[in-house]
Amino acid sequence: MLTNVGLIMIAGLIGSKIFSKIKLAPILGMLLAGIIISPNLLGLVKGDIGALSKDLRQIALVVILSRAGLSLSFDRLREVGLPAILMTFLPASFEMVAITFLANKIFNLPYIDSAILGAVLAAVSPAIVVPRMIRLIEEGYGEDKKIPEIILAGSSIDDVYTIVFFTVFINLKLGGQASIGSFLNIPISIITGILFGIILGYILDIIYAKISLGKIYKAIALMGLSFFILEIEDLAKGYIAFSGLVAIIAMTMTIKKLDQDLADELLGVYGSLWELFEIFLFVLVGITVDLSIIGEEILPALLLITGGLIFRMLGVYLALLPSNLEKSEKIFSGFAYLPKATVQAAIGPVALGYGIASGKLILAISVIAILYTAPLGAILTDKTYKKLLAQNKKAKL
Repeated sequence: MLTNVGLIMIAGLIGSKIFSKIKLAPILGMLLAGIIISPNLLGLVKGDIGALSKDLRQIALVVILSRAGLSLSFDRLREVGLPAILMTFLPASFEMVAITFLANKIFNLPYIDSAILGAVLAAVSPAIVVPRMIRLIEEGYGEDKKIPEIILAGSSIDDVYTIVFFTVFINLKLGGQASIGSFLNIPISIITGILFGIILGYILDIIYAKISLGKIYKAIALMGLSFFILEIEDLAKGYIAFSGLVAIIAMTMTIKKLDQDLADELLGVYGSLWELFEIFLFVLVGITVDLSIIGEEILPALLLITGGLIFRMLGVYLALLPSNLEKSEKIFSGFAYLPKATVQAAIGPVALGYGIASGKLILAISVIAILYTAPLGAILTDKTYKKLLAQNKKAKL
């Protein structure tokens, strides 16, 4: 197991540095490194890494969302208002509906299978979006109109929204029933997550004030509590809808509201942690790629995914209509909302695991979506933000 961890770290680092040198997105190098060392190519990674992969992805997600929360301000989100709320569900809804109909026509899938695929593909990747929006905040791009905050908030909740729909559709496919309560779980899980996270944020701030701890120990305490929150989510199933991911965001946002200096300290630590877990996350995605199952589906899959992205960008445009954003700023927001990786890697294999006939195809398209949209979204965001967004000259450098 340790050999696998070492291989992942070294291969990811080498891939990242090579692609940085040739002016391409480092995550492309990490993804390629994972494909090369995977059992499907060189076979350097040995044994079953499923459990390790799941745990490392979960840790990476905690780091990502904690960074998002520590960068978001309740007051600034309140000023943005409706556009931030619409961005949490409107783009994903447009893409989900589009994929459902397109997959039925292109692959002749039953509508319920197409809906499962739509829910898998509709989630944006916080692993790609969050670090880039934090960089924009630090450099001051789009800050006057709070564009990074709108995208940060939307992308953080977007995943919760799509995963709930995915669960409902899987249940329907397996012979269950969809009730009004199933769909009510979406707002309930968000509300309970926000309330619980705010309470924990206040408690943690009091503890930090009472006990003298260095910033590393404060970050360790915060991360440990975040893991407990995710465990509470599992324990709460069947009793009350609760989103641990939303709770983590709300908790860290509360810390920022109560103590900006503390939030800055924690952001520094979590920024360093992300440099490590970014490698794990994207190399592990590459390792999951089975080249044998995606070859024959790649062209129709690209057509399907591109169609979904077009409708997603339409959803972004409509979500931002109540804002004062210029056309160029709306286009940038659409670019920033394109990438997929984390959720697709996590739930893409689920249908196959349940023995659903279309599971192999759903997994193949999920992998193609990652390889296509993760670098596409990252490159478009990185290459256009200085051209499409105005810079606040007073930003931190």
